[in-house]
Amino acid sequence: MSEPMSYTRQQILTLLRKSGSMSAQELANILEISNIAVRKHLQVLEKDQLLKTTLIRQAMGRPTSVYSLTEKAEVFFPKHYSDLTLDFLQDLESLHGKETIDQLFHRREERLKEAIQPLMNGLPLSEQVSKLASIQQEKGYMAEWIEGVEKDTYTLTEYNCPIHTVAHQYLQACGSELSLFRGILDAEVEQVECKAKGGKHCIYQIRPRK
Repeated sequence: MSEPMSYTRQQILTLLRKSGSMSAQELANILEISNIAVRKHLQVLEKDQLLKTTLIRQAMGRPTSVYSLTEKAEVFFPKHYSDLTLDFLQDLESLHGKETIDQLFHRREERLKEAIQPLMNGLPLSEQVSKLASIQQEKGYMAEWIEGVEKDTYTLTEYNCPIHTVAHQYLQACGSELSLFRGILDAEVEQVECKAKGGKHCIYQIRPRK
């Protein structure tokens, strides 16, 4: 984002979420601030690609611009997908047993491996680790990697776990991630810290295969 989200800009997003679309003047009236002040906030939100503008023609006078949210703005509103997923997993385990849960995580792992593996082919290990960190970063894991003291060794750290609610109850998620990393990287991978098991972050040590 170009600037931190202010309280007023969060209010604008909330108003647009409820109404669907509004003009700058309508927003100014509700927020009880000047039209100029609203437009400054709208410019920031547009720059961050959180808003889109539509020109509405009127019977009389000049067309009016109205603002609405883009898909990118969804991140600023509460989501409980993890709770829903956890409910489904618990129901599946109750109906069909733990083996079904294991199979689901295995199928997910194989699907991810099939998608990511081609991106790794032919790359040196350092670039593989960099590519993996970028993929995990895009998925919300806040992933970073650094080179180790030893030659050709690396540390991949995930500071956030977007599936923490699920992983905390189903450690298969953590085991599946470790297995995935071992499958797509041309390296030995060891998980030295796990957030779901009480660690502060998820940390992986990566080194060339012997």
